[in-house]
Amino acid sequence: MRSTFAAAAVLASTASGQLYPDQSPYNHTCELQNPLLSCPPQNSSLVDSCCVETFGGLVLSTQFWSTYTGGEQAGQLLPQDTWTLHGLWPDFCSGLYTSYCDLTRQYDPIPSPNTTTGKPDGVPVPAYNGSNIGTFLEPFGKYDLLEYMNNYWIAQNQDNAGFWGHEFSKHATCFSTFNVPCYGPQYRKHEEVVDFFETAIQYYKRFPTFDWLEEVDITPSNCTTYSYEAIRDPLVEQHGGLPFIGCTGPRYNTTEAGKNSTDNGYTVLSEVWYYEYVYGRPQEMNTIPVNASATYYTNCAKAEGAIHYPERTNGSVRVPTLPY
Repeated sequence: MRSTFAAAAVLASTASGQLYPDQSPYNHTCELQNPLLSCPPQNSSLVDSCCVETFGGLVLSTQFWSTYTGGEQAGQLLPQDTWTLHGLWPDFCSGLYTSYCDLTRQYDPIPSPNTTTGKPDGVPVPAYNGSNIGTFLEPFGKYDLLEYMNNYWIAQNQDNAGFWGHEFSKHATCFSTFNVPCYGPQYRKHEEVVDFFETAIQYYKRFPTFDWLEEVDITPSNCTTYSYEAIRDPLVEQHGGLPFIGCTGPRYNTTEAGKNSTDNGYTVLSEVWYYEYVYGRPQEMNTIPVNASATYYTNCAKAEGAIHYPERTNGSVRVPTLPY
């Protein structure tokens, strides 16, 4: 989860309803249009925003490495030898972003932030207390999708469905291509929720982070440590762009190994974000890999052997019931 940096004026114009309130549900036959590139940003008054991403053109597919869920007693477990899905995010081409763009589709029981700007003067984001978002898949018969999500899209310290509701409400509502009118006059309620979940999973499946690291002998260990470059390089080679690599844990210069060092990066590997531009709709996955921002490509320590890639906690892992 990230804090929000986008301008309040943008949020004020979008949060209470659809991104483009006057958008018609007709004439969005994307097959008749040339697939335009999402960045530099396209002018939504000149192109069909259902057929090219005009709001969040820099698409991030994000993953977690967690060691526990907090829901083990309820059977909420991590998939063996696999990073888990965090989300699919629409940043602006500038790298800034907004969130909770349509409060009529707010299904997040624990909004974070709890205003649309992340500031006290932002529009409040009310906590959702209806049926969990996982139930939205049932009228579509998407029980296999629900099973996959319960295997690989795993929350920490909350139930999975609450986390999915957060990811949809905070991020999916800020894609122009998941806007309700894009689904036409025969739209079925929550159709775009199913579409977003399926799309997020398709991106996730393209980036098997665990396997890419394992191929160069980088595996979870409570004894061995790794350097940032050793983790970064195989991911760049496989993806084609420089991902953001995130760490938590103590800062290196507060550890015994980093005593007297000026390196204040964090030391426990926890996240990877893959960045892409998209031709046409993100749903079509016609993408170009791009680099993370030069000013925010990692918060990890850079010292040799500074990063821990910890093993998962005993009792927190299961063999998935569906293949990755």
